[in-house]
Amino acid sequence: MALNLKTLATRSMSAAVFVVLLIGCVYWNYLSFTIFFFAVSMIGLNEFYKIAEKLGAKPLKIVGFLIGILTYFFFVSFSNLTSSTELIIYKITGVILPLIIIGPFILFSVALFTRNENAIQSTTFTIGGIIYAVLPFALLNQTVLNTNSDFEPELILGIIFLIWSNDTFAYLGGSLFGKNKMIERVSPGKTWEGTIIGVLITFTLSFAFNTLIFKLENHIWPTLGIAIPILATIGDLVESKLKREAGIKDSGSIMPGHGGVLDRFDSLIFVSPFVYAFFKL
Repeated sequence: MALNLKTLATRSMSAAVFVVLLIGCVYWNYLSFTIFFFAVSMIGLNEFYKIAEKLGAKPLKIVGFLIGILTYFFFVSFSNLTSSTELIIYKITGVILPLIIIGPFILFSVALFTRNENAIQSTTFTIGGIIYAVLPFALLNQTVLNTNSDFEPELILGIIFLIWSNDTFAYLGGSLFGKNKMIERVSPGKTWEGTIIGVLITFTLSFAFNTLIFKLENHIWPTLGIAIPILATIGDLVESKLKREAGIKDSGSIMPGHGGVLDRFDSLIFVSPFVYAFFKL
């Protein structure tokens, strides 16, 4: 296959802008971090609903976006505000939580009385989009804060680097040594050899993170180093399965040559809930 220099240049430029924007927003301050992942979650939710429509569903987009916004900002920290403003915000979040909890049940109840075809399916996709495309990014807002509510972006950057490490070495390992397909009907290019190489090298690199990235208790980075590649691989496969059933190549086109937000963050979507639960427990 001939090398398409124009396509390569487009992909390289798009990737460079993405990396600079991601690292810059994550590292700058908590506000830039929150705004960046809020934008990612909303764009991702829109992509998910478009995929749902390809699958024959009719998600309730307006309702979904409203609940998605409430869900995201429920996990945002307002501890750096003045005490009076903080009190108001926390009173508001106290109202938001019940709405988030009872919202899905209200939607399913309404679906019973609608005459729209496949109403239950559409409601399921409406809620599923929030769980898949919003909740993981919302949880990052709590994961990035330490027990004193101080902003520690190095932790999230370390997690992202572990994901990138796994992606890179799994691709290289599969290209050089891959023979046995992992789940060919879902992702024809993914091999067991590449996956194992990606996991092993990422696990090995994680031992250096206490020195190079962010010092944690000795067992934490190695634990993440073995868990993150496995979860990232599952996240990649789930999104591939979703796109394959919808009959599309990419979830969107926001990144020329790379697809959409869900294509770029499919691994983080599965990693984020685990990391949140890991540090909370």
